[in-house]
Amino acid sequence: MLNFLSVNNIAFNIVGYPMSYIEFFGTIFYLWSVWLISQRKILTWPVGIVSVLLYMVLFYQIRLYSDMIEQIYYLGVSVYGWWRWSTPKLDSGDILNVRYSPTRKIVLSASVTIAISFAIGALMSQIHLILPAIFPEQASFPYLDALTTVMSFTAMWLMTHKRIESWYYWIVVDIIGIWLYDIKGVKFIAFLYVILLLMAINGLISWLKAVKVRHS
Repeated sequence: MLNFLSVNNIAFNIVGYPMSYIEFFGTIFYLWSVWLISQRKILTWPVGIVSVLLYMVLFYQIRLYSDMIEQIYYLGVSVYGWWRWSTPKLDSGDILNVRYSPTRKIVLSASVTIAISFAIGALMSQIHLILPAIFPEQASFPYLDALTTVMSFTAMWLMTHKRIESWYYWIVVDIIGIWLYDIKGVKFIAFLYVILLLMAINGLISWLKAVKVRHS
């Protein structure tokens, strides 16, 4: 089991890229969870938790500690989402009851997301001066990186409440991610974000259709 969780245990190579078992299965479970949530299946949460745990171990091994901490957030929200989706009375409807938030809340959530992203981006743009021993080089695209991170947090939280606008957040995150990872030369992750973008568009269409059927 411990050997399986090692990033050095390579399953196969993709165009010269050594794919470890832990990254491969983490990615498979992640894509599966995205598809499940597009279909409004409660199984999305336990499947997503498996993915989060695998990625957490992976990021720890390759010393991406910020990404590891990010997974802790996703783990907590996934547990909360699983509990909330298992308790329909909290949303005065069943699990199919996806909907938009009121306009005021949409504007507020977008405004808070942008404000926090700007603040974190400003901090990250100067982090090499504040903590040079830990961050010896200037951050790449600090504002875009902060924006995609905070938008991901917002989208995940909105999904626990079955809010349709969460998909718009994911679509923007995926579009930025494709460009950002491509320009940074990590082509495999850029390709993964192309798949995630297509799945996000499919998820949005699926949830909109569910609303249309409910009101027909």
